Amino acid sequence: MNPQEPITRHSVLRQAWPLILANCSVPLLGLVDTAVLGNLGTLVDLGAIALGALIFSFVYWGFGFLRMGTTGFIAQAAGRGDGAEVRAVLIRSLLLALGIGVVITAVQIPLGAIAFGMLSGGEQVEDVARSYFEIRIWGAPATLGTFVLTGVLVGLGESRRLLLVQLFLNLLNILLDIYLAGHLQLGARGIAIGTLLAEWLAFIFALAIVARLLLRSRTDSEHWFVIERLRDRSSMLAILSANRDIMVRTILLVFSFAWFTNQSAIYGNDVLAANHILLQLISFSAFFLDGFAFVGESLVGQAIGARNLSLLDRAMRRTSEMAFATAVLLALLVFAFGQQMIDALTYLPEVRELAGGLLSFAAIYILLSFAAFQLDGIFIGATFTVQMRNASVVSAGIFLVSWWLLSARYGVEGLWWSFIIYVIFRAVALLLYFPQLRNSLR
Repeated sequence: MNPQEPITRHSVLRQAWPLILANCSVPLLGLVDTAVLGNLGTLVDLGAIALGALIFSFVYWGFGFLRMGTTGFIAQAAGRGDGAEVRAVLIRSLLLALGIGVVITAVQIPLGAIAFGMLSGGEQVEDVARSYFEIRIWGAPATLGTFVLTGVLVGLGESRRLLLVQLFLNLLNILLDIYLAGHLQLGARGIAIGTLLAEWLAFIFALAIVARLLLRSRTDSEHWFVIERLRDRSSMLAILSANRDIMVRTILLVFSFAWFTNQSAIYGNDVLAANHILLQLISFSAFFLDGFAFVGESLVGQAIGARNLSLLDRAMRRTSEMAFATAVLLALLVFAFGQQMIDALTYLPEVRELAGGLLSFAAIYILLSFAAFQLDGIFIGATFTVQMRNASVVSAGIFLVSWWLLSARYGVEGLWWSFIIYVIFRAVALLLYFPQLRNSLR
């Protein structure tokens, strides 16, 4: 979105819907992999994919900061109209991502030993999962590089091009998986080979899109590779520092969700299963709310880069309005049709009953979570990452204290109330820093 273009609800929605579709396309791949092996593979293949995919989810999740850290710096450079710095941020971030990817590939033997030492499966399942791991690990540089290119497209407000990249990656992966695992009957190895090929081809495809975009929009006279900018030690340290802070924030976020899941297990397997299903509904809502947060990242970053307080206020107001309206709609849908959703996800009567009884908590969580999503996007766009890190420490601490006070007295309902308090304070803790963010433009 051009900073000079009026920020309206319509323009925000126009930029958000491709991001929402891109988010929703991600779980489709896992469903297809499961369907292919569930119908054409063996039980061992299916178990191996579940184990192997879990390992990569954790490995790659830990480096999600590469996307978020890139977005803010790209958006700010674009807001200043500094095309050479946009290219410099891209190259710095790509070098960092590819370097980390090469290291992951180089240490695959100890990494695999640690991962499989922490997880357990049957001997046959683990053997096939190791084969899956040993093939797919070679895609690490491409996957992390694509994280950076995604951050560039989000920062530039190129949501439709990002959707194109995601569709290319996932559709290609699906076709390769069907051909290799299904037609050639290579099982889990076929899934791994298909995913590896898709990761590298998608990286090349995304790199071509970003390079072409930057070439076409180039207005400066500086060389494409500005060596002096790449040697700028302070800029590289700023990227490393921001990535470190975002990584800490993300670890605490995942810890909090893991704590909620672990505490659910204390009340029995039926409660664990019920809460897991409700968390799927919450995760589904996140696909939509993340779309508006991504738009906020881009617009806020551009406002910071342009030193435009009015643009910052308009960006926050319009994206938050649309996110709030979406959260209300999602919460109402969950409240009204949540039982049907639960019934579609499980046939177990005791789990259906428990999840239905706790459904209102999930609806309340979804309704109130929009503020945390939006403020995350605003602070990422502004690269106020130290504040994000500090706020995540405070909110995680409040979550643990509220869990300790409420769960002992109110059981699983107390656990849910503490989870809702957590998402509220994720927003409150960031709001305390918001005046500082605005004042940075005065």
